Amino acid sequence: MTPSPTGTASQDRTVGYALTGACGGFARTLLATTRRTDGVRPTVLCDRDTEGVHALARSLGHGADELVTAGTPEEVAEITRSGRIAVVGEIDLLAGADYDILVEATGSPAAGHRAARRALLDGRHVAMVSKEVDSVAGVALATLAADRGLVYTPAEGDQPANLILWYERLSGLGLEILALGKSGEYDLVYDPEAGTVTQLGTTLPAPGLGALLRLGDDVPATLAARAEAVAGLKRSAAADHCEMAVVASATGFTADTPALRYPVARVSELADVYAHREHGGVRDRDGVLDVFSVLRLPEEASFAGGVFAVVRTHDDETWETLRAKGHLVSRDGRYGCLYLPFHAMGVETPATLRRAVREGAGVSSRPPRQHAVLAGRAATDLPAGTTLTLHGHHHEVTGVAPVLHAVDEVPADTAPFYLAAGSRLARDVAEGTLLTLDDLDRPDPELLAAWRAGRSLPRA
Repeated sequence: MTPSPTGTASQDRTVGYALTGACGGFARTLLATTRRTDGVRPTVLCDRDTEGVHALARSLGHGADELVTAGTPEEVAEITRSGRIAVVGEIDLLAGADYDILVEATGSPAAGHRAARRALLDGRHVAMVSKEVDSVAGVALATLAADRGLVYTPAEGDQPANLILWYERLSGLGLEILALGKSGEYDLVYDPEAGTVTQLGTTLPAPGLGALLRLGDDVPATLAARAEAVAGLKRSAAADHCEMAVVASATGFTADTPALRYPVARVSELADVYAHREHGGVRDRDGVLDVFSVLRLPEEASFAGGVFAVVRTHDDETWETLRAKGHLVSRDGRYGCLYLPFHAMGVETPATLRRAVREGAGVSSRPPRQHAVLAGRAATDLPAGTTLTLHGHHHEVTGVAPVLHAVDEVPADTAPFYLAAGSRLARDVAEGTLLTLDDLDRPDPELLAAWRAGRSLPRA
């Protein structure tokens, strides 16, 4: 299939996608979904573990003859033209494939950037799942795409895209949005009979939470007491900060505290929790991004990594009507909260792929700009020669804390977190110090160039 110029593709054509990081959890949800989705199909799957790709495909019901491993661009081209799925172990082999849009899901800042940039230069659209890439190079990649009449967009099913879409929808309704955010990945489930709180597989005693299930009159005091009660659980993650950095680029909203607030809150409380401080909430200003930790009872539904927007109420009777319908309105009536209690990973992504290829549109109507910097602050003294290695499901860096700053709050040479990740330190970095570009010994040159290009663009 030959890519069509943006906005001119047939509305009923089948969208062919290439997928990098094809053995990951996101990849499985997408591949499982597109087995059942009309008009969207994989044409090439890229992962260093090519045998793992075949095994995954078999577990999803693909026949043994549907997938063929290729070792040259010519073989990839022949396989994809025949209607079969090519499996490749190297990003460079994607150049020979017949596809419309790349779904980049490696999670690797350097490799993901290289794959996305190569796809755009080859005339293919890009749906970006690797938020690590997006937080560093998203602005530059979106600019390259626009210059070539292509779409570069976050992918629905991931929280950044879902929150950006929610922002676009509510803005289009004329609502005054004051705060945007999402829940952390794992709920805090309080068992009142056992007096314990469980997050994923960790259960701790928390007898004090039973008396804190209601906000009370002093919201900040209640939130502080809840945080103390669950202090034994790690609730923040680099992934959360990274996702908010992507949302910042699309919306201009930024965090009002670099570490994010992570209030321990019940879903029904969000309109009160994210009220302005002068009205009893936690916000210091408008235009704020944040993440909250869901507190719920075992029988209550999860927020499921969903997204929310806090808005100013504009007509008392309208919002009292909405309150009666079950919508979240603050106790004083000043604020409302509208939310989507889910993100379904690759199950939602086909909507992005169809929109990009058939309509020439991404999840946002406005070009992203570098409104925020996802930076790294040394959590301990780091000696020269230290390798800042990514690790774990949430792509943390040992000894470096992620912090989200408005771009004008930090020096111009501040290093983005996922440019620093994978680099070696060229000199000692003291505890509490933001990493700078000069601290890094030969960071990936293409990723560095993309960061500088995106940061230099005007934000107006």
